[in-house]
Amino acid sequence: MKTTSLKQALLLSLVLPLSLFSMDVMEIVKKVDARDDGDNQKSVLQMILIDKHGNQRLRHLQRFSKDKGEDIYTSIYFLKPNDVKNTAFLTYDYDDPKKDDDQWLYLPALKKSKRIASTDKSGSFMGSDFSYADMTKPNIEDYRYKIVKETKIQGGHEAWIIERTPKTQKIVDEFGYTKSYIFVRKDNFMVAQAIHFLNEGNKKKYMQVTDMKQIDGIWTALEIEMKTKKGKHTTHATVLKISDVKYNQNLKFDDFTVRRIEKGL
Repeated sequence: MKTTSLKQALLLSLVLPLSLFSMDVMEIVKKVDARDDGDNQKSVLQMILIDKHGNQRLRHLQRFSKDKGEDIYTSIYFLKPNDVKNTAFLTYDYDDPKKDDDQWLYLPALKKSKRIASTDKSGSFMGSDFSYADMTKPNIEDYRYKIVKETKIQGGHEAWIIERTPKTQKIVDEFGYTKSYIFVRKDNFMVAQAIHFLNEGNKKKYMQVTDMKQIDGIWTALEIEMKTKKGKHTTHATVLKISDVKYNQNLKFDDFTVRRIEKGL
């Protein structure tokens, strides 16, 4: 009886981890999409632009975000230096995959807001390595997914590497990526790294969340790096440092309108 019980215990120890922890790729993707990212958020950003020679430019920004049901409204104000001061960006990130996200960029020199067309969303956001499309969450229904392998990433965290490919040319054109590999941490379902294959120029973009922690119980990215590479050479890089993150602030929907961003902070 003891031998039989021992064999059964050993068998269970081999089988249970597989049954409990193996997940379908769409289960993982849905958990990433549904992850609690907070509401009514304020934060301070530093954007560091780094050219191929290592020269840096520093920008200071203030960001606000608020949920409207499953939609996310975000506004970003550029505070300094003077050449970008009072520039502002507004995004309505819709959960409905049939609805294109709305984005506007206010340029104080022109004293008017420009609506970002879908065909322009793959372009650089204010000279950074992030595109306008990167400033929104992709709709999971627009892609096909495949688990490539499991690995360990920075800090020894276990992660899935998931291949994500657009279903249509429209999505390729909008985001500018023909394929992406996303690295999802198993413990918190955060996308910690990504490799994006660009539609043009034989280039790739490498994203890495280099710092994250829990704030009010919400896993929050505090530093994100995006590098654009052609072959082995980095052509440009952007570092976003996020600080003074506060959730559950008293934000109103009136704070997220084109008229409001045109007034500045």
